[in-house]
Amino acid sequence: MALRAGDQSVRESDVYRTTFAFLAAGALASGALTAAAPGAFAQEVTLKVAHFLPAAAPAHAQFMEPWAREVEEESGGRIKVEIYPAMQLGGKAPQLYDQVRDGIADIVWTLPGYTPGRFPTIEVFELPFLPASAEATSQAVQAFFEKHQLEEFADIHPLMFHVHAPGKFHMKDAPVQTLEDLQGKKIRAPTRVINETLGVLGATPVGMPVPQVPEALSRGVVDGVVIPWEVSRPLRVHELTNSHTSFAGDRGFYTSVFLFGMNKDIYESLPDDLKQVIDDNSGMALAKQIGKVWDEAEEPGLEAAEASGAEFYVIEGDELARWKEASQPVIDAWIEQMDASDQDGAALVEEARSLIEQYSASN
Repeated sequence: MALRAGDQSVRESDVYRTTFAFLAAGALASGALTAAAPGAFAQEVTLKVAHFLPAAAPAHAQFMEPWAREVEEESGGRIKVEIYPAMQLGGKAPQLYDQVRDGIADIVWTLPGYTPGRFPTIEVFELPFLPASAEATSQAVQAFFEKHQLEEFADIHPLMFHVHAPGKFHMKDAPVQTLEDLQGKKIRAPTRVINETLGVLGATPVGMPVPQVPEALSRGVVDGVVIPWEVSRPLRVHELTNSHTSFAGDRGFYTSVFLFGMNKDIYESLPDDLKQVIDDNSGMALAKQIGKVWDEAEEPGLEAAEASGAEFYVIEGDELARWKEASQPVIDAWIEQMDASDQDGAALVEEARSLIEQYSASN
């Protein structure tokens, strides 16, 4: 069941505030609005953006802050964007989707997978050994959504989908070089599909949102985590672990799908010109841009781990083939689930792979 935010008070003034200031009496009398003086118009719309990471994270500093400033500039100052990191509007990370649906936040950045089983179709991109770069896979996810217009997200206005760069193992005193090294290890994972993958590979999956990772590592709740390098530095994972394992080849172990979504009523209430500003900063172009940001954000995290003196391993060759074979039951189970809901699961997997290949070739 998804966590709900229904117990939180929703104030209309907190989710959508529109004010008009007519500073020229002549403009009022004539019914015309003029720009004779600077600042003749007060702010028309304030959008509150909520997410679960600290402000130092690339998601905030390199994605949402530049996005907000672009929207403000293109709207001529008529849209103001306020960003609330680290769940400053209240609640917990798995509640973000319901918060934007219910109007507690106007826009959120979150993982659909934080509410297991609620958004099953988009999970196809989280299946093991499907993802390529964040740039290519983000475009593939966005194209997939635009084609299918998934009913899973019908109660909000999705602005963009993207993924992070393929995730790696980050372990504390338990290096992973083979499947046998994974047996019984408690590994944090973000979503249902990745939990299931770790389980069939022999680990003990521990599902939790990423903000809980530092404490879980510090207290020994988990032996390691799977995350991309991008988020490891702001969460100090490089300080809490001492070995890191990645995978050879052009497909990573896993990724997670992210949603940048807006309250539907807020979007539909905007005047057409401000809707256009939002539209111009949504969709495929934004997915490509943010995917590239995520790829580039890997390097600082890797450098921080290297500077700590950690050990690094790569799964490749015959060992990689073992991992892929061992994880195939997760793909088969997802296909069966889709078939049971009157969707062609195998066709969806093939479509996801084809889209990833298409955008990998074009980038």
